[in-house]
Amino acid sequence: MRNAFARVLTELAKVDESLILYYADIGNRLFNPLKEFAAERTINAGIAEANMASMAAGSAMMGHRPFIYTITPFTTSRNFEQIKIDIAYQNQPVIIVGTGSGLSYANLGPTHHSFEDIALMRSLPNMNIVCPADAEELEILMPQLIALNKPCYFRIGKKNEPKVHDNQPDLKFGRAFTMEQGSELAILATGTIMPLAQALYRDLRARGISVELVSYHTIKPLDTDYLNTASQRFKHIITLEEHNVNGGFGSAVLEHTSTLTDMPKIHRFGIPDHFIDQVHNCDDARQKAGLTVESMTNKLVERGVI
Repeated sequence: MRNAFARVLTELAKVDESLILYYADIGNRLFNPLKEFAAERTINAGIAEANMASMAAGSAMMGHRPFIYTITPFTTSRNFEQIKIDIAYQNQPVIIVGTGSGLSYANLGPTHHSFEDIALMRSLPNMNIVCPADAEELEILMPQLIALNKPCYFRIGKKNEPKVHDNQPDLKFGRAFTMEQGSELAILATGTIMPLAQALYRDLRARGISVELVSYHTIKPLDTDYLNTASQRFKHIITLEEHNVNGGFGSAVLEHTSTLTDMPKIHRFGIPDHFIDQVHNCDDARQKAGLTVESMTNKLVERGVI
């Protein structure tokens, strides 16, 4: 997905000279094509993420459309104060790109895991949050974020994420996209965990359950229109994310549905509220976190959902 980000940014920067990239000393070769024609707009801020955020805010005030890019925990939590004051409070159109989100860097341990980033960004007024499921969703949504002209957190994967759509989806910022329609139960997934949501969907369908599968690429603003309708259609809604179960996408869904007269049961699946270490790869870490079809279906059986 990071390759798709670099490619799309390069294509867009060819026709929009206001686009500028700040990156924190990673992806040097990744951005070589951008440097070839826009070296002055491709700025290595060094390992100084707080400075990078403030630099981007300043350039936005001068009319630029800046992106800041590095590994997710270092572009969100390390420089959170600068994002809060310089970007969100000032309402500057900086797109904060977190690459390798969730468990993408599983083998590097908790320093490189990002289980709290959505919660941090959700807490900020003026901030928008978009989590594409694959490179295709990234390519469709990225120009929409630029056109939004507001602060945005763009949570992306690392590399080799599988394609999740058979046909090009008609994605709109702020609108959930229904991938498969159903009538008994809904699975709402955000970000690169979507292939697991698709596997869960197939398992439940094989059990004879009519399941709706939805890509909730935009977490803030949350598509409450979909939730209002879904809460009348379904008794059970499953949320799935590669983020701490506290404060993330599932929490946002639960917060909204709790205000409705017809409140369904919300079953949140994500990272348990503890650190994960001593793992070898993303699949190993997901298994340790209980993010497998078997683990999730066992819990749904225990809860009387299936």
